[in-house]
Amino acid sequence: MNFMSLFRVLALLCLLPLTTSPALAESPDDSEENSTAEEARVTDYIEMEPDFVTNVGAPDQKLKYLKAAVTLRASSPTTRAAVEAHMPRLRHELVLLFGEQTDLHRLTSNEGKEALKDEAVRRINAVLEEQQTGEQIDDVVFTTFVVQR
Repeated sequence: MNFMSLFRVLALLCLLPLTTSPALAESPDDSEENSTAEEARVTDYIEMEPDFVTNVGAPDQKLKYLKAAVTLRASSPTTRAAVEAHMPRLRHELVLLFGEQTDLHRLTSNEGKEALKDEAVRRINAVLEEQQTGEQIDDVVFTTFVVQR
């Protein structure tokens, strides 16, 4: 076999589609499953603006304030629309939750912030469930958290 014949054979092999090999072929069902899996792995951060500012602590003591910037983390691309549709109610729930905080030592500890975050996730998901959105958030992220004494 001369060089030109070898070149033509190699050129033809390069032009063959990869899907002719059963091991490399991807069925339409596989591509749909992959795209569904890709959508499920979306991370969407939804900012709740403006920041929350509320009084905290025991009612009979000097006023103390909490300022918190809150971002919600969701893993479904459809969650944002549900959150935005119910944003006033979700903000209301967090204002009440933040206002219930009376133990400032706990509130300023990492464990206290983690417990507050977990309760915020629970309350937000309860509202989304109550409104029959079929959506839920995965996490609450505090991007600012300041307690003024």
